Amino acid sequence: MKDQEYLDVYGARAHNLKNIDVKIPRDQLVVITGLSGSGKSSLAFDTIYAEGQRRYIETFSAYARQFLGGLERPDVDKIDGLSPVISIEQKTTNKSPRSTVGTITEIYDFLRLLFARAADAYSYNTNLKMISYSDEQIKELILKEYSGKKVAILAPLIKSRKGHYRELFEQISKQGFLRVRVDGAIIEIEKGMKLDRYKTHDIEVVIDRLIVSNDIENRLDETIKTALYSGDNIMMVIDLETNTPRYFSRELMCPTSGIAYPNPEPNTFSFNSPKGACDVCNGLGIVNEINLNKVIPDHKISIKNGGIAPLGEQKNSWIFKQLQNIAERYQFKLTDAIKDIPKEALDIILNGGNESFEITSKTAGVRRNYKIDFEGIVAFINNQFNHAESTSIKRWAKNYMDEVCCNNCQGKRLKKEALHFKITDKNISDLAQMDVTELANWFASIEKKLSKKQLIIASEIIKEIRTRIQFLLDVGLDYLTLDRTSKSLSGGEAQRMRLATQIGSQLVGVLYILDEPSIGLHQRDNQKLIDSLVKLRDIGNSVIVVEHDQDMIENADFVFDIGPGAGKHGGQIVSAGTFKELKKQQTLTADYITGRKKIEIPKKRRKGNGKSIELKGATGNNLKNVSVSFPLGKMICVTGVSGSGKSTLINETLYPILNAHIYRGVKKPMPYKSIKGLENIDKVIDIDQSPIGRTPRSNPATYTKTFDEIRSLFAKTAEASIRGYKPGRFSFNVKGGRCETCQGGGVRVIEMNFLPDVHVECETCQGKRFNRETLEIRYKGKSIADVLDMTIEEATDFFEMIPKIHRKLKTIKDVGLGYITLGQQSTTLSGGEAQRIKLAAELSKRDTGNTFYILDEPTTGLHFEDIRVLMEVLNKLANKGNTVLIIEHNLDVVKLADYIIDVGMEGGRNGGKILCTGTPEEIINHKKSYTAKFLKKLLK
Repeated sequence: MKDQEYLDVYGARAHNLKNIDVKIPRDQLVVITGLSGSGKSSLAFDTIYAEGQRRYIETFSAYARQFLGGLERPDVDKIDGLSPVISIEQKTTNKSPRSTVGTITEIYDFLRLLFARAADAYSYNTNLKMISYSDEQIKELILKEYSGKKVAILAPLIKSRKGHYRELFEQISKQGFLRVRVDGAIIEIEKGMKLDRYKTHDIEVVIDRLIVSNDIENRLDETIKTALYSGDNIMMVIDLETNTPRYFSRELMCPTSGIAYPNPEPNTFSFNSPKGACDVCNGLGIVNEINLNKVIPDHKISIKNGGIAPLGEQKNSWIFKQLQNIAERYQFKLTDAIKDIPKEALDIILNGGNESFEITSKTAGVRRNYKIDFEGIVAFINNQFNHAESTSIKRWAKNYMDEVCCNNCQGKRLKKEALHFKITDKNISDLAQMDVTELANWFASIEKKLSKKQLIIASEIIKEIRTRIQFLLDVGLDYLTLDRTSKSLSGGEAQRMRLATQIGSQLVGVLYILDEPSIGLHQRDNQKLIDSLVKLRDIGNSVIVVEHDQDMIENADFVFDIGPGAGKHGGQIVSAGTFKELKKQQTLTADYITGRKKIEIPKKRRKGNGKSIELKGATGNNLKNVSVSFPLGKMICVTGVSGSGKSTLINETLYPILNAHIYRGVKKPMPYKSIKGLENIDKVIDIDQSPIGRTPRSNPATYTKTFDEIRSLFAKTAEASIRGYKPGRFSFNVKGGRCETCQGGGVRVIEMNFLPDVHVECETCQGKRFNRETLEIRYKGKSIADVLDMTIEEATDFFEMIPKIHRKLKTIKDVGLGYITLGQQSTTLSGGEAQRIKLAAELSKRDTGNTFYILDEPTTGLHFEDIRVLMEVLNKLANKGNTVLIIEHNLDVVKLADYIIDVGMEGGRNGGKILCTGTPEEIINHKKSYTAKFLKKLLK
């Protein structure tokens, strides 16, 4: 084989890689697998991708590079045979409410182009088709249709507006015109003429009156030009015998009512452009409206006792003085129940009012002047929400508001003009609301419905849209609608959508690196994903996938297994070869694939404690009025295909309800009817995959609060007590004990113009982060810096005699993270590691036996062996009587559950129902469930 058929990596040392050399075959589907933390991402992303990106940026001029910020050379000797690299990671997509599936995949952009160039416009008044003419066509129509008749040609100036228009008539007169048509009657202009300013008027200026014949073509030409100029591209012809008007326009216009649309552009259909966005909701489709039931929750309470929630109880303030004035004026007391306050007084309190009045004092008989000048509670809350700088004030205002669908556009985000451009009876919003399957069917038969002219214009656009839709179908995203916001997508969905976009770009000779694309995918859809990656390979690309999924490993052309352990025990290639060769190796991965090791199915399922939480009538997103019972004291697994509604049911409905009940959480749950059984739990803990810290200063020790205990321990040593050192002395984040040269960072950043910043070990503290005096304090012979460099395993033994620290460290070790160091920067932890540290932090707290744990796909980034360790920990929790609820597709987890809730059937609008519930043994007998089909093979 020629050497260039390989991507050669020599001496890779990023993170924990042990100076390894790798030969990766090009133009093949290569899977890199191994334990979590063994160095897979370090090789794929931090070495190969980082070098590819750096080389690309090197091609720019030095001037351009200074704006991009340089990229560091990865710690590797040499990489040969590297193609341009594209990485598709799970970094979640844009969280803006303006980003939708349609805009990310660019299908919506093509739809905008299609509607701007090939759609027919209809009048929003009469639903008639809009027409536009050239000047020549207008002339020919007048000559043909009004031949021999006496007509007036007019230019419309005012349409249904109030005013006296004296200046307008003077202006028209100065331009040499003698007559105008006002509200349907033609009159001569007189000096000082004006109209009733409180009535609405229609005014047209009479440009010319003539008898139509072929002899007056030139005069007609001039008249039409003048009329269109004066009437802003619209003119009107009136048959003077019958007095019936007809409109003509250079722009799109309704022939009977005369309303006109500007000529459409792609921007006309964009909800992110002022040209197309609905004016009321600014293209978001939702508006925040004040909910009066939140402002006055109980009408039996008085204003004095806090009946108006935003104001609270009566205090000595300007607002309460104003309320006192309103009470004087409408003769009620602030101690009266709100239901007894006169209606007009309550209206002023809520909506504001302005008046002065006199009252004669009953005791002294003196008349006193009062003034009410009150903007109203509703306007005050609105102002704070729209104009306050502080986010906490905005959040306060939002407490009294509901997000409701915009009334003006019915949630469609566009102006009404844009919604009246149609192709075969569908406007652009109708298409955006279809799911991808429906859209594919609509486009399949579109040619038959278009006119010849439309076909010529649209054929290329339709071809583009069809191919993009097909890619979404290929990666199993057929249930998404184009108007779905990107922030509601899971990490796996976002990643597969970017994959579809990449396949769509049809690049060749590129190296694609993917980070666990199977996340959030049901076994059923796995094959679709693998086919997509094979397609990328077949058109001439190299594909490297970091993955643990067995199907993916079996379908790979070449597999690298990294290990043998994790962290400092990993970083070596333990096996490289085809899938068949991998099975013969003695590695952990091979053990699980061949079945030499496996996660055992429990002999019997837990019975639970007999109590449950019952949720009724959940209707968020695609849920179809779902009612479901969660038995407590068991391990529950929620399964179902992607997009079936699992996250909506658990993360968006159940968790916010529990969180609000126990901790007064502010997140609003999706709509539901009722919930029973909340008194049966006393803690709820949600463990997701967001990073534990975004700065290099956060680490496992600081996140789990172990570092606080260690600092206190050091402060209690005899030497520290003599010197008067407090725990703060041992922190690298505050002045005092840290090294001031590097401010506790351990490295100094040297800025290089045109090159990436260089990180140099701090020469004062040699990377130890603390100053000399602090490092002199030792506990059992180790300084604070030595402790931060210990792995969790070493530290667990070292602090055996200190129960508080030992317990926390042992839980981190128990979830399989014994290999990371206490001081490892949290930015270098993988997603699976971050989630397990969170889990460890929660586990180290004392559980009550009535805790409800929620885990969303905890197997992300975990190897078979890691899953076994994780499930041991979760089983311990459930054995103590706690409830553990896991949203999961991984069958090794599903088979261990005591109770399964399967959501389906499909994703999107064909999902949102509970298919079946029960133990795994009961579930496998269900005829239709996809989960049952795959679980059956495993349990057999």
